Amino acid sequence: MSSPGIGFPIVAAASGMFDTGVFQHILLAGPIVKFVLLTLIVFSVVSWAIIFLKFRLFKGIERNQVEFAKAFAEGKNLAALYDQAEKSERTPLTEVFRTGYLELMRIQRGKSGEPAAAAGRTGTLPLENVERAMRKAANEEIALMETYLPFLATTGSATPFIGLFGTVWGIMNAFSGIAMTGSASLATVAPGIAEALVATAAGLAAAIPSVMAYNFFLNRVRAIATRLDSFSIEFMNFLERNLERV
Repeated sequence: MSSPGIGFPIVAAASGMFDTGVFQHILLAGPIVKFVLLTLIVFSVVSWAIIFLKFRLFKGIERNQVEFAKAFAEGKNLAALYDQAEKSERTPLTEVFRTGYLELMRIQRGKSGEPAAAAGRTGTLPLENVERAMRKAANEEIALMETYLPFLATTGSATPFIGLFGTVWGIMNAFSGIAMTGSASLATVAPGIAEALVATAAGLAAAIPSVMAYNFFLNRVRAIATRLDSFSIEFMNFLERNLERV
């Protein structure tokens, strides 16, 4: 039975040799493998920057949309809601509301010779214009929220293959070492195999967070898009019920 005092230094030394060896393999790698690793690092850094920015964006959207939706549910006057939307932080929900409200004001100015209540009862006030304007604003907001998400998808799908390219190149170097030395010993094969494994690990390290973040943010966009559709329906119902008080 080995002593704990002897086993622990052996494990620690092995761990230190592994950590140092990884950086040594990177430094001693060929130019192609170094280029592959640099490319993967760039993809990873940009992906993490996008993840951080999108996380802050969606956190702010959810917080502010809850406050505005609560104010709308309380049945406030549309003019007061518009003032609140102007003063609050920009969110997809407030932008859709602002677009619908401004379109309603334009329609009412165009129908200034006819009372709004009478126009609503006779069907001459084209409220479908408000609905179309809100739908257009919602589509624009969804497209804005999806900005940079394709880069995460590209990173998740491309970086494993970029790492695989480095893997193949490292294995080629290993076989070249065998051919040059005429020996298939571990000392000859190990450097090329190590390059290959480092490239593979770097590709997976860049891909896995990007895929997870892309799926998470895409689900958030879909949830917000559903909320915008529901709000547009609620807004149109509100106009039909309370047009004379707008």
